[in-house]
Amino acid sequence: MPGKSDRIDYEAEYNNRARVPGHPAVMQRWRETAEAARAAHPPLELAYGRGPREIMDLFDAGDAAPVAVFLHGGYWQALDKDWFSGLAPALLSHGVSLAVPSYDLCPAVRLGAILRQVRSAVETVRERTGVRPVVFGHSAGGHMAACMLSEGRASAAVAISGVFDLAPLIPTSLNKALDLDAREAAALSPIHWPVPNGSTPGGTVLDCVVGADESPEFLRQSRMMADHWAADGVKTRYDALAGLNHFTVLDPLFDPGSAMVRRIAALANAAA
Repeated sequence: MPGKSDRIDYEAEYNNRARVPGHPAVMQRWRETAEAARAAHPPLELAYGRGPREIMDLFDAGDAAPVAVFLHGGYWQALDKDWFSGLAPALLSHGVSLAVPSYDLCPAVRLGAILRQVRSAVETVRERTGVRPVVFGHSAGGHMAACMLSEGRASAAVAISGVFDLAPLIPTSLNKALDLDAREAAALSPIHWPVPNGSTPGGTVLDCVVGADESPEFLRQSRMMADHWAADGVKTRYDALAGLNHFTVLDPLFDPGSAMVRRIAALANAAA
């Protein structure tokens, strides 16, 4: 069972900042592209709740444009919407609006509370447009994108470097803020959630994308999730992107011509 083998060093497998020494330079590029995007395309800020972090940026591609929702990573304990504004220009060039919510962070709140906030954010987009949005996310955001698809809140999900079984995080330093035990980890892991099917409102398309240079555990998580849901009828894709690690795996999202951007745009237009 995942998370049970004492032969795996889960700290080394899941602590991506330690695993990728060059991550500060990548994150600095996220900051720089975000600032440039906000200057070129000032977003509309929308509240989806009453809390100070229950807000999202909407980069609007125009009336009746389809909307994609990006859920950021940071292991549910770091970052916010402002880091990822740089994803907007590529999607805007395809006529797709982008919504990027912030949410509260652990340990100030528990992971279950973050999921409730993300539900509210996605539902706010749905109420605004009248259709279920495509939801895509990175790392922790990949986990939450799959959760939204399981619940029927998304028309499709693209999970980038997602963690779909949380049990392996329990023995790691990452769990200091999350404070997960075996019961809560199982309850919040989408690998154990209902599989969306033809009778489920919403979509039945899940892409699991991961950097080929990521840890064996991240590769396993994405392959496992794609295979598990495919066996129950979900249209899944598994794609390990050559030469990319847990941070650079987002690089294609800044390129309007990349296969990842074109895929998200196609899924968004199919839902509109």
